[in-house]
Amino acid sequence: MKVTRVRGACDPEPDCPTLYRTNHDTYLVQGYVVTDPQVLAELNVPAGESVVEVPAKLVEGAP
Repeated sequence: MKVTRVRGACDPEPDCPTLYRTNHDTYLVQGYVVTDPQVLAELNVPAGESVVEVPAKLVEGAP
């Protein structure tokens, strides 16, 4: 998989929530792992998936 950085929430710093595009016509999101059991139960996250939280500015206006 080829990964290209699209934008970060605290550009130009590399160590923060970041949006990446892959050559599989998908995106990868780096963010803060959600561990709150109440939130995870409410979302009903299936096995093999996880939830991350990112600042709104990371995805607003993203391609």
